[in-house]
Parts: sequence; structure tokens; C-alpha cells
Amino acid sequence: MKYDLVVVGTGFASTFFLKKYLQKNTNKKILILERGHFVPHTERMKIKRGIASDYEKLFENYKDAYINNTPHKAWMFSTGFGGSSNCWWGCTPRFMPSDFKLKSLYGVENDWPLEYADLEPYYEEIEEAMAMSGPAETMFPRKNKYPQPPHLLAPPDKILNEKYGKQYTSQPTARARQATGKRNQCIASSICDSCPVDAKFTIENSGIDVYKNDAVEVVYGAQVYSLSTLADEAHKINFIKDGKEESAEADVFILGANPLFNTNILLHSGDKNPLTGKGFGEQLGIQAVIDLKDLSNRGGSTWVNANGYMLYDGDHRKEHAACLIETNNAPYIRLEKDKWFNVMSFRLVFEDLPQAGNYITTTNNKLIPQVFYNAGRSQYALKAFEEAKRKLPSILDVLPVEKIKYRQAFETEGHILGGTRMGETAQDSVVNKYSVHHQIKNIIVLGASTFTTYSASNPTLTVAALAMLAADKNF
Repeated sequence: MKYDLVVVGTGFASTFFLKKYLQKNTNKKILILERGHFVPHTERMKIKRGIASDYEKLFENYKDAYINNTPHKAWMFSTGFGGSSNCWWGCTPRFMPSDFKLKSLYGVENDWPLEYADLEPYYEEIEEAMAMSGPAETMFPRKNKYPQPPHLLAPPDKILNEKYGKQYTSQPTARARQATGKRNQCIASSICDSCPVDAKFTIENSGIDVYKNDAVEVVYGAQVYSLSTLADEAHKINFIKDGKEESAEADVFILGANPLFNTNILLHSGDKNPLTGKGFGEQLGIQAVIDLKDLSNRGGSTWVNANGYMLYDGDHRKEHAACLIETNNAPYIRLEKDKWFNVMSFRLVFEDLPQAGNYITTTNNKLIPQVFYNAGRSQYALKAFEEAKRKLPSILDVLPVEKIKYRQAFETEGHILGGTRMGETAQDSVVNKYSVHHQIKNIIVLGASTFTTYSASNPTLTVAALAMLAADKNF
């Protein structure tokens, strides 16, 4: 059988691509190839709690799925139905308009081949689909209210909001402020990777039933490794299922895996672009723990109460990176009598830039890519941290701050970005603004692998918006 469409993966990118594609196209034959398996949320929670589950044998240890040649830097992901929706933390700010124009505004790296306005209608559609909670005013342009009211701020957050207004306000999030038909209200458990009350949006609880559509066939346990091409056109996708070689023919192929596997598939498929796999990375995240004198930090209604933009935009980005502040509402305890809750935690998230010394390539095992993070963090990001340390005391001058302590950089932000960047031509990128491969025109590459630069904002909402844009403009 020849399919109209073969899609790799069932995460955010593939799901929102299919949502838009199926709105526009009928009577199509679509094959979905998922590397992992379907494991219900109830079974995931059993496994998390150490309770026996028949599904446990279906889990793949992500560390076994690739070779990390710089093991001091972790690259975390989740395989199986729903992809990273099963382990994400539900943080959903939009990118800022300036994030798409680093070159033209600040003379740094490259501009994206599209603008904020190109994604704005898809941002709004996804926010509705995810029943997101968010504030009345945001730093990025919005036309309508969020579907759900904002999460509650803790006392220190309220003070900062009074001073900074929309520069410091409730985080837009897919952790439900109010129960929906399929999700419970967030209880601020700070175990968002698995969410014991099923409050965060996942592909499983989303109600976006694209995988139940009669046009769609899903194959689990299908490890895709290449596309067969002829004259720069793909005609067959190759995968291993239950230890056996299999393949499927289609008119168009959609790569919706994470950057490691999108890159691995392309490099095994005759991709000649020297940029493929180059410049992958993620943001830099560092925790600042703030001791408060006479102010308790209790009362927020979710894990990340607020986002702060005081260090985000401006001419400083000519010299160093933007920083997004995430205010964590985890139950931090200060080990001092009568000051148990007089503490708050900021996660300082800095944008970073693609560097050629950080790259993904193949191995002798066609199923397993390898990563090299030789260049590490850019000076652009590291300098921003030094500037943040200098400026944070004055930013917090309305709070009774006793001490600010900085931790080591987090091992990972859980966001693998880049490797098949988008741009205007094959000389500066791997795919175009609608995610079409420059060389092999019937391949569309989705997900964070297509990011041109690495915004300080969480990537998931933009991943989904780019996928909807691709479905809308290419079909």
C-alpha cells in the first residue's frame, strides 16, 4: 500500500501537524510510525511509585538510544506515544517577536525566515486546544484572553508584579488552573514530569483524537532509520519493527522525532547539506535561591507561579543573551527556625546560540545517533549570567532580601534544539520557513530541530505552532 503521508512520532509536533492537516484534508491514507509504545498515565504513575506494571517492559531508557560523547551534558527525552508531553512541565510562554530577529535587531547570529505574526494565529489555536491558563497582560502581543484564568501568585510574586506589571506576571501554562473535562486542577505538587493528578496537557488526555481518525494507522515499536531517495525525492521510509526490516511508500514524509533522530534519519537518507546535525544545543538554566527576611513564600497555585522579563529584551542582546525568569513554587524549606518558608527560587533561563562544535552525527548502528557537545555554552549565554548576577539585587530591591545564592548550572533544560535549522536557502539552513527540506522536497521536518536560534522561552508552544504552519501552508 502507498500512503499519502507517513509521519514519524506522536509528540507535540506530529500531533498538531495532524490536527491542522486533517482539518484541511479528507480521504487520505496516513501511516504513523512511533518508536515507543502506548503506556497509559495510570500505568506510568504505578511505575513511578514502584508498583508492578506489565507496561514497564515497554519503556526505553533514553540513555540507551544514543551515544553521548560529552557525558557531562545530559540530553533528556521520552519515547512512546505522546513523546515529550509525558515528561514536560507544561510551561507555555510564546516567543517574543524579537526572538525571531536577532540579526536585524542586534547583529547576532541569523534571523528566522519567519516572524512572530506568522505564528500568532497558531499560537492562539494551540492555547485554546490546551486550555491554557495565563495572565490578562503579557509581554508578547495577544489578541484574546487565555482560555483559563491565571494561576495564583505567592506574596513575593505579588510585590514584584506590583512593581513591574506585565514584566513580572503569572506564567502562561498548560497546567490546568481549573478542572476540564479530561484534566484535573493543578495542585502544585512539583512533580510535573509525571503529574500525579493528570492536570497538565498531554497528547493522551488532550482530546485531540487525531490518532483515532479512520484515515490514520499507527504502528508502535517502529524504529525509523532512513528514507530511500531517488533524484532528491523520497519514495520509501525504512524502519525496524520486532527485529525485522520493514518499509512503507508514501507521497510525503513528515519527520516529527526529536533533533537526535530527525538528524540521524536525514544523514542516512542522502542528505548532502553540511549543516545537517550542526549547531544543536539548548538554553542555559541556573537556579538562584533567595532568602527573605520577614516574608513567607506560600500561596501560589502551580509549580512555576510567574515569569519575569526584566532581563529579557533590549540592546543588551547585542552583547549577551536574553534571560527569562521562572519563579518556582516548589515547597522549598529554609533550614532556619521561624524562617521555614522565607525563601524563593528563581530559575534563570538564558538563550544560547548554535555553535558548529556542538553536533549530531551517525554511528555504525543505523538506529543510534551520537552527539558531541565540544563547544559547550556560548560566551553570549555565559556573559548574560554574569550580568544577571550583577543586576538581580536591584531588580529585587522591593523584597526583604537577605541573601542570593547561585547553584551550578542545571544538567539540562530538557529541551534539545537545532540540528536541522530553518532559513532562506540551503547555504544557511536545512529546511525552509514551512519546514520543507531544501534538498529532498517531499520531506517536512518538524520539531525543535528546525529552530534557527534558541530563545530563552520554553520551546513547546512554538514547536506546535511551527507544525501547524507547515500543515497549513504545504497542503
